[in-house]
Amino acid sequence: MSATIISVTDATFESQVVKAEKPVLVDFWADWCGPCKMLAPILEGLATEYGEKIIVAKLNVDENPQTPGTFGIMGIPTLLMFKNGQNVGKSVGYKSAAELKSFIDSNL
Repeated sequence: MSATIISVTDATFESQVVKAEKPVLVDFWADWCGPCKMLAPILEGLATEYGEKIIVAKLNVDENPQTPGTFGIMGIPTLLMFKNGQNVGKSVGYKSAAELKSFIDSNL
């Protein structure tokens, strides 16, 4: 991960995402996923751009199978937006930076 994106696991999801004081954008991804790799630099840029407004997190679905099942993640990449502990938005598949900004802004 980077300095602007945190890594979460099944064990830390509750404390780092659900109980976070800021909105959290969670990227459900895997090493073998081509679209996930294409999305990574876009998320880096957005994490920097949004700075202190949101937390950007990544959860590897192969290493953490419990959380994706809890939220009905069927394909990756899937992005979920959490606000005040609630899942308020879902985006499935690769999206451009402009599309992701619109998704984030509509869920802030």
